[in-house]
Amino acid sequence: MSLTLPPRVTDRAFARLAQIADDAGEACALRVAVDGGGCSGFQYDIRLDAPAEDDLILEKDGQKVLVDPVSLPFLENAVIDFSEELIGARFVIENPNASSSCGCGISFSM
Repeated sequence: MSLTLPPRVTDRAFARLAQIADDAGEACALRVAVDGGGCSGFQYDIRLDAPAEDDLILEKDGQKVLVDPVSLPFLENAVIDFSEELIGARFVIENPNASSSCGCGISFSM
């Protein structure tokens, strides 16, 4: 029986989430989910959302990242980060389970 390691959220991602909450004037949780579709078979759905009863909640300094139980196996041992580049700033997923991904960084295959 193998141990499933949950995704890890970087301090930079939690800090950006705190900035978003400050700008909005209220705390908001970041949902990271995996859906079927995209150009590589699966795609990430990253959005602000309210926690559901069966979510895995990754929390630091009052900031929350949510992962639903269906998406969790696809995100095993992944790293949820925030990247600021010339082309824009966004939350990114470094996923060791993805065998390939497309150039947009949103779609991947396993």
